[in-house]
Amino acid sequence: MLFPPASGVGVTGGFIIKAPKVIRLLRKGCTNRPFYHIVVAVSGNHQSRPVIEQLGTYDPMPNEQNERLVSLNFERISYWIGNGVTFSTPTAQLLGLAGYLPIHPTSYISAWRNRQKLEEEKAKELEISEQKEANASQ
Repeated sequence: MLFPPASGVGVTGGFIIKAPKVIRLLRKGCTNRPFYHIVVAVSGNHQSRPVIEQLGTYDPMPNEQNERLVSLNFERISYWIGNGVTFSTPTAQLLGLAGYLPIHPTSYISAWRNRQKLEEEKAKELEISEQKEANASQ
């Protein structure tokens, strides 16, 4: 059995019922080719420990159309939010970008940094083109 039932029955004596839970990314895949399962697990458990339930998948590597694929079971995520789970930061960012949660502050910060970097690159290109024009006119 790859993933035990969501009830937690049969998973190490049922201690999972009262333990704090977290929705996090569980890394799968190979070296240089990550793939993640979005799972509910007991907080503090190592990734090799069994999880309670899988809620979706995330493929961070862009495909031919430059898309990063995400599949989420919003019904089960709502259920677990009602039961008081917490989110890891990458999962909260992912759910924020999906429109399910408010956008995470680190998403705003990384977007701002990307815009600044793009503006700096454009300024350098403009400066180089102006220098070429000045050299050509001499």
